[in-house]
Amino acid sequence: MGSAPEAVTKNLKIVWTNVVLFAILHALAVQGICVLFEGSCSVWTIIFSLTFGVLSQIGVTAGAHRLWSHRSYKATFPLRLILIILDTCVYETSVISWSRDHRLHHKFSDTDADPHNVNRGFFFSHIGWAMMKKHPQVKEKGQTIDLSDLYGDPLLRFQHKYYVPLMTFACFTFPVAVPMYFWNESFKNAFCLNILRYLIIVHNTLTINSFAHRFGFKPYDRFIKPSDSKGVSVFTFGEGFHNFHHTFPWDYRSAEFGAFSFNITRSVIELFARIGWAYELKSASYDLIKSRVRRTGDGSHEIWGWGDEDQTQLEYKEAVILNKKF
Repeated sequence: MGSAPEAVTKNLKIVWTNVVLFAILHALAVQGICVLFEGSCSVWTIIFSLTFGVLSQIGVTAGAHRLWSHRSYKATFPLRLILIILDTCVYETSVISWSRDHRLHHKFSDTDADPHNVNRGFFFSHIGWAMMKKHPQVKEKGQTIDLSDLYGDPLLRFQHKYYVPLMTFACFTFPVAVPMYFWNESFKNAFCLNILRYLIIVHNTLTINSFAHRFGFKPYDRFIKPSDSKGVSVFTFGEGFHNFHHTFPWDYRSAEFGAFSFNITRSVIELFARIGWAYELKSASYDLIKSRVRRTGDGSHEIWGWGDEDQTQLEYKEAVILNKKF
């Protein structure tokens, strides 16, 4: 009994350096918002920040998440190189570290071994976990996660070994230098807008840990916390269909087609599949999904009645074409 308070204290130990860092970054991001409203920056800086933001988020969603964490498809060297460069443009730890924590999250979801356990509160699951010492269970269970496939990739080993200098250049130096050099943007504008770009991507990622584990529907498995949210998916390029993802984590789409298909990352993967850079794309068959929906779903699935009278020929034709695309 006497050891319980000590264990709780250790589990809630705050890492103040991270708290201060996040406070500074958010203050700079607010300044970036002010820059936008003031209209003092070049329109080219805004276009560049948006484009760079979209590309760098694809590095996380198509690379760190779907390719390396879940091995939902395979990629040739050129595509792996592109994705790891884009991933390095977002400071979210190396792919190896990111994938370890994500695999841990799936294996021990919403338990003390989950790095961002939603049962410890909404704030903790969103961003608080990055400001606190890891729960002892996270450290202990983290040692059991197999990362041999990741360490077997020379690109991932290189990024992991030199992550700090590579990330510093790709995330905080290059995107500031480009507007300053090519169209004479001021350092303040370029720097603050880049911090805003970076934090938007970070919070997009974090909403999956918080919002998608609390709000939404559970069409595939009503017995787990992860939920499907179209709103979250809009901001995360298709990662918001979290009930589907936790039910079929190896599916490259991370969502179904049709009404559940707002999924930019899926489209990017399929684009590279057409030119042969992405291959062996794994996806759950319609029969498998239908069986799981009927067995454990909450009744919110929009395709419960496949073949019903109100289904259009276009919907049927599209589904057949998409299922045979690869």
